[in-house]
Amino acid sequence: MTQHGKKYRAVKAQVKVEKLYDLKEAVEFLQKHKRASFDETAEIAFRLGVDPTQSDQNVRGTVALPNGTGKQVRVLVFAVGPAADAATAAGAEYVGFEDLVAKLQGGWTDFDVAVATAETMKEVRKLGKVLGPRGLMPNPKTGTVTEDTATAVKLCKAGRVEFRMDRTGNVMVPFGKLSFTADALAENGKAVIHAVQAARPPSAKGIYIKRATVTSTMGPGLHIQIKETAAA
Repeated sequence: MTQHGKKYRAVKAQVKVEKLYDLKEAVEFLQKHKRASFDETAEIAFRLGVDPTQSDQNVRGTVALPNGTGKQVRVLVFAVGPAADAATAAGAEYVGFEDLVAKLQGGWTDFDVAVATAETMKEVRKLGKVLGPRGLMPNPKTGTVTEDTATAVKLCKAGRVEFRMDRTGNVMVPFGKLSFTADALAENGKAVIHAVQAARPPSAKGIYIKRATVTSTMGPGLHIQIKETAAA
């Protein structure tokens, strides 16, 4: 079990466990009590009421954060010909095909998002053991398998974030940095909530989002209101 220091415990003691915080209020609390020397990432964790063992109840998707992520996103694109040229022009850090496949087979994964054209996916799928566990496999559902590589690259760099449920039915999504204004973080957070709600599987029954918690890299978790936030 992780042992937290005195400063963390002192901050956590100020969190009202029984309270459902307004999203902006939770963000402001984390900003007021930030402790790290670096710019912490703000995240929302969702506990979902789905059965993670059922393939038709898998939850994944993307969300475009209106105020960006606060970090530089390194994009890799598997493409050839005009699609490769377009990706390069749009600012992708790594563009290629067979050379990149070989590099990844050697264990290299020094990038944040992978985009691929349909033509290259036959070979890219062979990288499942490398890309899959890291959540880097291109997927049509998240817009990362596309012929419009330029748009995909621009969206990734502008603040598009992918999310997917883990094997225990949880989804965690970063939505900015604590250095953002509270309003900017709250706007990003609302976009995340809407996206996760929209990704509800048709076969899911009962309460879909059981709990949502806002936290930061070094901060405690605060349970937030969902119905009120989503309706705002």
